[in-house]
Amino acid sequence: MNLSKEERQEIIDLVKREVVPAIGCTEPVAVALAVAKATEVLGEKPESISVYLSANVLKNAMGVGIPGTGMTGLPIAVALGALIGKSEYLLEVLRDISPESIEQGKKMIDEKKISIALKEDIDDKLYIEVICKRGNDETKVVIRSSHTHISFIEKNGQILQDECTSENQEKTCDDLLNLDLQKVYDFAMTAPPEEIRFILESADLNKKAAEISFQHNYGHALGKTLLNPKNSQMMGDGLFSKILSFTSSACDARMAGAMIPVMSNSGSGNQGIAATLPVVVYAEETHQPEEMLIRALMLSHLTVIYIKQSLGRLSALCGCVIAATGSACGIVYLMGGKYQKVSFAVKNMVANLTGMICDGAKPGCALKVSSGVSTAVFSAMMAMEGKVVEAVEGIIDEDVDQCIRNLTLIGSKGMNETDKLVLRIMTCK
Repeated sequence: MNLSKEERQEIIDLVKREVVPAIGCTEPVAVALAVAKATEVLGEKPESISVYLSANVLKNAMGVGIPGTGMTGLPIAVALGALIGKSEYLLEVLRDISPESIEQGKKMIDEKKISIALKEDIDDKLYIEVICKRGNDETKVVIRSSHTHISFIEKNGQILQDECTSENQEKTCDDLLNLDLQKVYDFAMTAPPEEIRFILESADLNKKAAEISFQHNYGHALGKTLLNPKNSQMMGDGLFSKILSFTSSACDARMAGAMIPVMSNSGSGNQGIAATLPVVVYAEETHQPEEMLIRALMLSHLTVIYIKQSLGRLSALCGCVIAATGSACGIVYLMGGKYQKVSFAVKNMVANLTGMICDGAKPGCALKVSSGVSTAVFSAMMAMEGKVVEAVEGIIDEDVDQCIRNLTLIGSKGMNETDKLVLRIMTCK
């Protein structure tokens, strides 16, 4: 497939929108971003902040550490968004945090200035509504469809930004690309290296996060546990263990709220980690040339973006399933596989991990990421042996893109009742 220069640029622009740095779990950070924007429009610190969230945002923000605070959950993220947040920082909105601002945030929480509630009767999986008040002034900001997409702004009843227009523009831009796995592969294989070299930033940022995490005991410290010499008899100390440990380690730090930036994918830091580190570790340990690493990373990240376009930003399906599918593709390429073997790896992933539930962002996500990444390695190894789950088995189809649609249909539609049940269990504990 020959891609025009214009098509290549559209895909590059898409990747640059979706693969961006983030500090902390993206759901509470996106809430902080909305609060920061509402505070800026208000023009002064609010006296009260009301937050209304879709079920999926609420689920992902309940149990995760907030960077630099030593605290868990939304209230401190909301407070800091108002106190020190800068909307131009996007998913790094809380990077100016200080001990003083944390104490001020705790005071806001103690004084009951923050309320958080489920937004009822909306179809959006990703919806954040923030209302800030001070005296007679009131602002309202809405983020929807993506973690940084501020779609509605209102001050004292005057609409400053039109929701429908901005949202439709974003969706139209992505829809025009009409991606499929063949186009994703062809782009990654044929784009001039200098045009896609920027993807190496994901390798640098996410590997650094893993290395810093090894020096601490973040979350459940799964990454360090996998490297512990006493576990080498069971796990070994080879390439597979290193892939799992680096990926888990970066996730450990991120979910525990460490002030360490990671490169996200499609609004998720864990997806960015799982799409990046297995590919990076494999490439380094097998001494692959830089251009191959660039192409493998682009194949991985763009595969994730493609699948997420039909699944949606948030769903009942754990994002590590999607991200690990991308890394399986990248590893196959580094093993010497062409498009057919890449498609085999995708089918093997879909056959295995479909149905893994998302029960919110939390330190335990490191376990799910390691499960996804281990399956990615197995799927790649099978693919390179020419072994693939056949169309007569389960939800697999001869057409790899239909396999992906089957996966995303289950995640976006079929698991809706599961999602509601998960949230009910989480909120009733």
